Amino acid sequence: MEVLSGWWQRYEEFMKGADPRIGHYPLMHSPFLPGAILLGYVYFVLSLGPRLMANRKPFDLKPLMVIYNFSLVGLSAYIVYEFLMSGWLTGYTWRCDPVDVSDSPMALRMVQVAWLFLFSKFIELLDTVFFVLRKKNGQITFLHIFHHSVLPWSWWWGVKFGPGGMGSFHAMINSLVHVIMYFYYGLSAAGPRFQKYLWWKKHMTAIQLIQFVLVSIHITQYYFMSSCDYQYPIFIHLIWIYGTVFFVLFSNFWYQAYTKGRRLPKSSLASNGAVHQNGKAKNGKAKEN
Repeated sequence: MEVLSGWWQRYEEFMKGADPRIGHYPLMHSPFLPGAILLGYVYFVLSLGPRLMANRKPFDLKPLMVIYNFSLVGLSAYIVYEFLMSGWLTGYTWRCDPVDVSDSPMALRMVQVAWLFLFSKFIELLDTVFFVLRKKNGQITFLHIFHHSVLPWSWWWGVKFGPGGMGSFHAMINSLVHVIMYFYYGLSAAGPRFQKYLWWKKHMTAIQLIQFVLVSIHITQYYFMSSCDYQYPIFIHLIWIYGTVFFVLFSNFWYQAYTKGRRLPKSSLASNGAVHQNGKAKNGKAKEN
């Protein structure tokens, strides 16, 4: 009990450094509720959900998914606009921009959009829930689960302690990418008549890679500045690490999906002799769905 009491005191002392302007927002009182949501998400996706769906037919969620995806397009676009209006086009230098800890209208606007960005990440957990309910388990990859669970946990701490400043650049760029991404998903869910507009699927991964390059270039400036008064260098280091790790992961996805041909259309694969007429790959390891 003494050990637990000591750890709790350290936790309370540490949390005193959190931004007092964010504490009244939903999910921001303590890390326990968001942590429980993310653990529940991982448990549902990897264990409970597949077991519940094992003897059931996949749900037809297309109408719901159209509404969901286009709603996230609108939400993501609004978040980008608010980031621009609360700093990135109204005073930020795009270099060493500290967190404005005042109660000015502009600073409070940045706090609000930082929280809204974080909250959108919890909404996006439904991406994977829909995969499970539609029995699209092949789309539930390590990269997907890592992106949807670990990053919201990291972002929670960033918003709790440093909502705004140069650390928010990656959030703005991520929201911009999600405008494009969920627009694509919305069209895809809308039915076969929209398939002709989805020729740019391959470019979605390229857009993700460009995102990580832009974020890494911006955050790397910190390491070459003679001085920078950004208050939370730990977030700079994490953003740089995440940018690098995700660039590698998405590059590998690009290589596996497009260079090796795993996501090319059947006609493309057949034309270069990758499949037989029965749909099985020559090496016997893959099959067209």
